[in-house]
Formats: sequence, C-alpha cells, structure tokens
Amino acid sequence: MTKRRLGKNLEVSSIGFGIMGMDHAYGAPKDRKEMIKLIHQAFDLGCYFFDTAPVYGVANEILLGQAIKGHPDAVIATKFGIIGMTAVNGLIKQEFNSSPESIRRQVEDSLRRLEVESIDLYYQHRIDPAVEPEIVADTMGQLIKEGKIKHWGTSNAPIDYVRRAHAITPITAMENQYSMVYRSPEKDVFPLCEELGIGFVAYSPLGNGFLSGRYSAETVFEDGDFRNTMGRFKAEVIAKNQVLLDFLKDFAGQKHLTPAQLVLAWELGQKNYIVPIPGTTKSYRLKENLATMSVQLTDAEMAEINQALDTFEIDETHF
Repeated sequence: MTKRRLGKNLEVSSIGFGIMGMDHAYGAPKDRKEMIKLIHQAFDLGCYFFDTAPVYGVANEILLGQAIKGHPDAVIATKFGIIGMTAVNGLIKQEFNSSPESIRRQVEDSLRRLEVESIDLYYQHRIDPAVEPEIVADTMGQLIKEGKIKHWGTSNAPIDYVRRAHAITPITAMENQYSMVYRSPEKDVFPLCEELGIGFVAYSPLGNGFLSGRYSAETVFEDGDFRNTMGRFKAEVIAKNQVLLDFLKDFAGQKHLTPAQLVLAWELGQKNYIVPIPGTTKSYRLKENLATMSVQLTDAEMAEINQALDTFEIDETHF
C-alpha cells in the first residue's frame, strides 16, 4: 500500500476510487451487491480513499455507506453545493446553493446516508455565485469545530475564490479534472497548490476512459452514458488525439504496462500531492488501476513522456 498526504495532514491511498459511475453518467445504475463487492475489493488492493456526491444520486452515498461498514480506515470524500439538475433545451442546468443554512442541511443528509459521524473531506462541488467564499469557508470552519467534517476542499473553483476561502479556513484539497488530454491545471492550479500547501485530487484521470485506448470513433456506449455526446469522443477529436494513444501503447508496451497504468503512473510522478481517483464498475479494471500504486517511473522516463506530450497538439475538448 502506498500513501499520500493531501494538505497538511489528510493521509489517503495514493490512488483513490471515484464511484460516480456506479449510479451516474455512465448508463444505468449497477447492481448494488456487485458494487459493494467491488468496493471491498478496492480495500483488499490497498485503496481506502473513496469519492462520491449527492448529485450522482443519493443512492451513491448510501451505497458507499453500506460498503465501508467494518472499515474504519476508509477515507470518504463527498460534496455539497449542487442541489439539483434539470434539462433545459437538451442541456443540463445545475442549481446551486451554498448558503450556510443549505450547507448544514446538505451535510446532515450526507452524514445520514453515509451512516458516519464525520465526513473526512467535504468539497464544495461548484461555487455558488450568490455566496461569497468567505461565508462558505467560515461555515466549513464551524463544521470542522463541530466534528461534522474533518477537512474541506473545492472543485473547479476559480483561483481567486480559493485564495479568499483558504485565508478563512485552510483548504485541504482541490478536485479538478486532470489527465494527458486535459493538462490545464498545470498552468495555474498546481502553482497555487504548491504556494498554499493544498493537495490535488484528479478526477477523470483517464479522460473518461479515452486514454485506456479501448474506444474509437465507432464505439457506441449504452443509453444514458454521457460519452455518447461528449466532445472528447467525437470522431474528429479522437483523430487529432490518436497520436497520443499510439505513443501510450508503444511506451506502455516497453514497460509491460497497460496504457491506463502508464497514464496513472505518470500522474503520480508529476507531483507528490496529486491523487488520481479513476472510477470503474469492473473488477479487472479496478485491479489494473490500483496495481499502478506499485509502479514508479524514473526521472528519465518522466522527462521523455513530458517531452513527447509537449510536442503533441492535444485537443482538450471534453464537454
């Protein structure tokens, strides 16, 4: 088992497990018993950091709460701030509420569904334009003092927002998208993490599965899988990024790794405060992902990969 530290003192497994796809965005909800078995398997493989959110369906939190019973070492991250989603003209519109009163209702609901006394890491899923960061951060400080949460973080929050919030109640982690097909955090988020001592949790570290090399422009996903309309999987985007897939297949083969393992190992090698949280609903892919915790790329290999990435014209389209 390998571990990493987020912020000053939150210790987690070096790779976490995002369980969103068990209920949300990737087709129909999966069988409860099978998903609980999969979460138990993650523990057996050395992973004890799990990520969920109410907006993935309240069943997602309930599922995780059931699965972690008997595992006091589990580190649970969940979220607040998005209180609803509606379809408007074919687009998903999110409803936000991060008022102190709403946050308190949301945290109590999550504690009940998870069946825990305290949430290890509580993210503001998206900022609420109607509520100043200082007010949100002050509420987080109160919840920490009350023992309802242990740490807090932000997800996709602007840099200035993070600075202002961190000055009131220190932020432990920022959760943003990061992968070889979405390297934007390297420009301003990573420098901020290093300046303020904040950890970085990478969601979609495999580019929603794109970097595994298993999908092509001809792939048809099941009904309800948002990759059917996701820009990252459009034929022209895949064609432009094919050079990256070819590189990964070749380099991974030389290392006797899968492309997905190479990508995760690269992320771990980029910064010691990065913790990727790939998701899956399949046992063999969980094993594949978590086996990467024992893979360490050399400085020379990291340099070679980054040099290659810098030469590719990657299309970061994802929505």
